[in-house]
Amino acid sequence: MSIPFITVEGPIGVGKTSLAKAIAAKYKFELLKEIVDENPFLNKFYDDIAEWSFQTEMFFLCNRYKQLSDIEKKYLSKERPVVADYHIFKNLIFAKRTLSEVEYEKYESIYQILTKDMPIPNMVIYIDASIDVLVGRIDMRGRDFEKKISSDYLEQLSADYRIFIDNFEIKHPEVPVLRFNGDEIDFVRNGQDLQIILDKVDATLHKRSY
Repeated sequence: MSIPFITVEGPIGVGKTSLAKAIAAKYKFELLKEIVDENPFLNKFYDDIAEWSFQTEMFFLCNRYKQLSDIEKKYLSKERPVVADYHIFKNLIFAKRTLSEVEYEKYESIYQILTKDMPIPNMVIYIDASIDVLVGRIDMRGRDFEKKISSDYLEQLSADYRIFIDNFEIKHPEVPVLRFNGDEIDFVRNGQDLQIILDKVDATLHKRSY
């Protein structure tokens, strides 16, 4: 029987951490949260994306690699289920958008080496939302560096996510992808909406005999 390893994904501000916390609380899963605020390059990145993108992406890649290595050793190998508020594939989404062609080739080579033996989630929850909703939620949580994010960047990022998720489903047909529209379902402020998601997670867990 597979040990549940769920990842929650979607563009910036869609509510990944909030949902991952709710799932962890309901099922008593270990919670893996991505490192964001600790990245020393983020402020510089949003001031000058071209100049600081490689440093920013490498920091995220190295830290997420360490986190995934840790959860494999500490939790999954000991049959302790995990829910994460990110999937390491997001690194390629951001890197493809921000790095030059030469930088991206170098970056992807390092990514493939580091992630070759990393655990793959056996359930992905993907949340999408309109730019207005994303901007509103970003403003609400009040991170200073995120205030510099432009609507155009969010629009491009959201489109990149949709393409990547479609490709992920093709590449990994064995991994169920649960999709939710963040404009139609507010799982942060509406308990009934949250329950809709939890019910689908529950049904998927039982169907897969996790």
